[in-house]
Amino acid sequence: MFALSKQQAMKKWMISLLALLPFLAGAQIKITGSVKDHKGRILAGANIVVKGSYDGGVSDSTGHFSFKTYEKGKQVVVATNMGNKTVEQEVTIDTAIISIDFVLKEEISELKAVTVTAGSFEAGDKKKAATVLSSLDVYTTGGANADISAVVKTLPGAQQVGEQEGLFVRGGAGYEAKQFIDGTLVNNPFMASVPDIASRGRFAPALFKGTVFSTGGYSALYGQALSSALIMESIDIPERSEVSASISALFLGAGVQKVAKDKKSSWGGNYGYTNLSAYFGIVNQKPEYFRMPEFHTADLNFRTKTKTGGMIKYYSTFGASDLGLRRPNIDDPALKNAFGLNNLNWYHNLSWRDNLGNGWKMNLGLGYSIDVNKIDQQIQNQQNQKVTTGQSWIDNGNFNINTRADLSQIKAVFDKRLSGISVIRFGGEYMYFYNRSTYNNFKAWLPDHFKAIFSEADLYITNDLAARVGARFEHSSLISKANIAPRLSLAYKTGKGGQMSVAYGEFYQKPENTYLYNTTNFGYSKATHFIANYIKNTTLQTFRVEAFYKKYDGLVKTYPAMNNAGAGDAKGIELFWRDKKTFKGLDYWVSYSYLDTKRDFLNYPKELQPTFAANHTASFVMKRFISKINTGFNFTYSYATGRPYYNLQQSGAQYIIADQGKTLDYHNLGFSFNYLTSLGKAYAVIVGSVTNVLNSKQVFGYNYSYNGARKEAITPPAPQFFFLGVFLSWGVDRRQDAINNNL
Repeated sequence: MFALSKQQAMKKWMISLLALLPFLAGAQIKITGSVKDHKGRILAGANIVVKGSYDGGVSDSTGHFSFKTYEKGKQVVVATNMGNKTVEQEVTIDTAIISIDFVLKEEISELKAVTVTAGSFEAGDKKKAATVLSSLDVYTTGGANADISAVVKTLPGAQQVGEQEGLFVRGGAGYEAKQFIDGTLVNNPFMASVPDIASRGRFAPALFKGTVFSTGGYSALYGQALSSALIMESIDIPERSEVSASISALFLGAGVQKVAKDKKSSWGGNYGYTNLSAYFGIVNQKPEYFRMPEFHTADLNFRTKTKTGGMIKYYSTFGASDLGLRRPNIDDPALKNAFGLNNLNWYHNLSWRDNLGNGWKMNLGLGYSIDVNKIDQQIQNQQNQKVTTGQSWIDNGNFNINTRADLSQIKAVFDKRLSGISVIRFGGEYMYFYNRSTYNNFKAWLPDHFKAIFSEADLYITNDLAARVGARFEHSSLISKANIAPRLSLAYKTGKGGQMSVAYGEFYQKPENTYLYNTTNFGYSKATHFIANYIKNTTLQTFRVEAFYKKYDGLVKTYPAMNNAGAGDAKGIELFWRDKKTFKGLDYWVSYSYLDTKRDFLNYPKELQPTFAANHTASFVMKRFISKINTGFNFTYSYATGRPYYNLQQSGAQYIIADQGKTLDYHNLGFSFNYLTSLGKAYAVIVGSVTNVLNSKQVFGYNYSYNGARKEAITPPAPQFFFLGVFLSWGVDRRQDAINNNL
């Protein structure tokens, strides 16, 4: 053997390598193809790999990819792209070039998915929701005096009705809008009613973390509301313990909230006392009060987390009020109407939501409330002594009414997560209404076993297209009638931040107790809703436009007989714009509603525009927080065209319109300020507000004498309302919440 030289060895190695290259090159197989989404749009940057290997590539700007692999035989090629579902394809790799085209479906996620918005405004801190109001907005809306209903009236769809409590929405009467807390019905959400004076709501905004104001087309989980549902969700466990106090010329209050060290439970309570004697001594009122309005309020709460991540919450509130007032008698100015009212209300709400595993969730609700009213109405002379005149239309003003309304309820809702974020929910509720009334010596009672079952599904076809389909079945033992109410909503995303929604639904409601005490020979009143809207959301701006049509059937008629022969409709268009971007440090929103509605109900002789409906309503709300002086300034201007009024007089076998017209246009400029400071070791917020700053004349309608000879305008008890108070807290800096909300 001869040893090879170094040059000969190198040459031999290179010859051997070159001889192997054709075989090595033949071992690599080329895989090519393209990646698109389900709409045929190019997906650049998608990753394509042979599963279980390091061989792969990335799609280019045209959506195409190409790479080589040494793998052989049956293999799986995987395509992935952020925001899309992963797709796998099985291939057989031999010696030929392989071409694969991938179509990736969009991954449906809660952050990207469209939200059904037709007919509803979200208020709260839900990241997914089209938020238009926060809880703090309720406190800082000028002239609203922290009343949730007053702030809701600045949104499209709500009417500016000042002579009676309630939300009057899209041609609906006040009793056609219902309120719910944690899923269960609130039977008496407002303070006791006083003739021609609107009462405020019973619940403080701080109780709630989220509010949905549905002007129509609301979920099948809720019923017995022809026009609107105000759905409120109470807060969970607070972040830290707190002691609070408040003081003003109207009220005194104190409260405590204790949070456990492990942050898994909390309890708390509040008490407030209101007496308007001092205030009425400064600001004259049109009625003559012989018992100054006096209110006691108290609430108690307890919250605890469950081991499975759920939450149990209990809330109870108690209220007692007393007042008495006199007004001139419209039939005889020498006489007076003396109205005395004593009210007691006690409300309980227990809710339990929990995870059951395997995609199941449970929401249980229990509720009980009692509301007692004692009304003493007298006709009095100038010496404030009770009198009778022998004239029935005057003497009918002497009466006593005692009422008691009890509501016990239980509600269960179960959710099951389907594929993606789609959900089906179903459940039922049972409510036992027991209403008793004593009118002079006549006693009556209305027991009702009310049952409902419902089912609803949120179906996300893609991130751009979603549907909510549901139905509700109800039965009332009082009127021995049942109904089935279908609901359908669709939403389609039109672009970044923009979407369109449509909704259809049928809604039923029992007649009010006022009519049922006379006869229970009624059916349900029915409203059919059709809604379409467009909404554009950015971080700091919201634009919304919505059109609607409502058809009423089975409305209550009181003449010539009590039945469900009434009907009507309502249609209109609404606009909303909120802007925190255009002007630095300035937050404002503008709302406008056009309403065309007519009804033939009660004793109306034909279809008429109801007295609670204005054709045009608008609000402008502006907020400016100045950090240098720690003060926020808030203005609210509300406007409505005049509402119709009628003097309906019985003439033979029918009612005729003896007089009619429209009230003055409604104007109200409200103002409030909130100054953030500290008093000793307490965080303090000093709040001042005034309604009707410009002292505009406001007329809500007219009362008529028995023969129509006298006509008196219904106006507020005083042209303006003033408030100045101090709110103190130890443990939680409410000032910082206000600052953060306005940055």
